[in-house]
Amino acid sequence: MNTHAIKGLVLAAALVLTGAVSAQTAAGAAGASAERGRYLVQVAGCNDCHTPGYAMKSGQVPESQWLTGDALGWRGGWGTTYAANLRLRLSALSEEEWLRVARLAEYRPPMPWYNLRTMSDEDLRSIWRYVRSLGPAGEPAPAYVPPGQMPAGPVVLFPGP
Repeated sequence: MNTHAIKGLVLAAALVLTGAVSAQTAAGAAGASAERGRYLVQVAGCNDCHTPGYAMKSGQVPESQWLTGDALGWRGGWGTTYAANLRLRLSALSEEEWLRVARLAEYRPPMPWYNLRTMSDEDLRSIWRYVRSLGPAGEPAPAYVPPGQMPAGPVVLFPGP
């Protein structure tokens, strides 16, 4: 084998190895990102509303039940809202769609959509990856109830201004 052929094989092997290392690095980064998403879900308080019983049980709810929405309503001058099942919602969105939704969000109270808009793209992607890693589960949350109509289930009542 001549010197040019050997150099070509070495270069090809280096490119293959670099591609393999890059793929492994990307897979590791996605895993780390999902782990960061888990952390963000906890410290940002997502579970407080989007996981049934989470706040009342001091966070002692199995992770398999996290972010499945809640039938507890939040009632005020805006009507009655319910915390969405994020596992179903985010399973229906691509990562880029999720970023657009998060950036344009203006949800009814008590959802702090302004905090969602403040998060970095990296944080939003991490949350999306974590929620997607959990897989879809549960049922959709009850539908919004307009002001003046009575919700069927229990609610947290916000006083008027």
